[in-house]
Amino acid sequence: MSILKGYRVLDCSIAMAGPFAALRMGDMGADVIKVEPTTGEWQRHTSAGGAYGNVINTSFLSLNRNKRSFAVNLKDEEGKALLYKLVETADVFLQNYRPGVAERLGVDYETLKKIKPDLIYISMSGYGESGPYAKRPGQDLLLQSMSGAMLSTGAEGTPPQPAGQYLVDAITAYTAFEGALAALLHRERTGEGQLVQINMLDAIIANQMQEMTVFTQGLKPQRRSEEAHGHCYIRAPYGVFRTKDSFITLVTPHLPTLGEIFDVPELKAMDDEIAGHSLPERDFIFRITKEKLLELTTQEWRDIFDEHQLWSSDVYGYEDVIADPQVIHNQTFIEYEHPSEGLVKTPGFAIKFSKTPSSIRLPTPFIGQHTDDILQELGCSSEQISALKSSGTVATTQGEK
Repeated sequence: MSILKGYRVLDCSIAMAGPFAALRMGDMGADVIKVEPTTGEWQRHTSAGGAYGNVINTSFLSLNRNKRSFAVNLKDEEGKALLYKLVETADVFLQNYRPGVAERLGVDYETLKKIKPDLIYISMSGYGESGPYAKRPGQDLLLQSMSGAMLSTGAEGTPPQPAGQYLVDAITAYTAFEGALAALLHRERTGEGQLVQINMLDAIIANQMQEMTVFTQGLKPQRRSEEAHGHCYIRAPYGVFRTKDSFITLVTPHLPTLGEIFDVPELKAMDDEIAGHSLPERDFIFRITKEKLLELTTQEWRDIFDEHQLWSSDVYGYEDVIADPQVIHNQTFIEYEHPSEGLVKTPGFAIKFSKTPSSIRLPTPFIGQHTDDILQELGCSSEQISALKSSGTVATTQGEK
């Protein structure tokens, strides 16, 4: 049995951070009901990279497995009443509406806790529920730029480089997931529900616990080098370098050993900690490393560095990640059949439980695919369900289920 089996989560979120958090609860066995508009959640209509799939685009597909879809119009009083009935049966309610929207819809914490006093209510926002930035758009790249992280990498004078994934969304999702589990544990011990507030700005700042404390407590400013050093607080050489045939990552090798390999007397005589953190020496080390690594192929350098027990790695593209023997051994990717999208291959759940493994029980749903089932669970008759559909209060998929 999965750990969260028997718990019900109402996922009223959109885009990435909220749906990703709810997906993780679904992977752990929770009955996740995706409460979405009758026209479908926003992410159904847009996809990263323009990968639209057959019926369900790949962005939505990736974030909404192990969920049932309940398509309902919350601006309709009858639709809102249906949601309230669902709240009576729920353990967790998750939303990432813009500030003020939950109150206007009548689904804020103060309203819902009167219906279900022990409800765990997860409220996600960009910058917090109040304050000078509360109404700003909480978009991943905007938060990356405000987090300070971009100025810890790259070369002085060059534009800061964003992460290659939706980093803040993912970190916020994990933070919300963690908050939900902790609140459920508290409820198990005390019977109390509570409001759990997560914002993207705090999440990405907290994720830099070490770097921020080096700045606040160690009083070390962020100082980028002239060369594109991998991180301003880690000694050189640390970064990605071009080789004769591709690229290689080299991480803080012992400088005298590197000097022996490169036959560079200056490196042989260096002290790791002093020279590696000194700004002028850091640039010198980087430039020597950059020049020498062009002489051999990546595999040749990998063999040499492995022999000397220095840390190095190939630089993977996604095709390399999927084919990597350790990734295959770990069963990092899972496959399941979807009615419209065929065989779906996607990252699985990263935590392995010995007694309560995660599983794929439900493929990503179509809009309102489970509306009928959920209404029946709420005690609605066939006649009532038909009337709700006719009035536009709810919607259900006409195609495959």
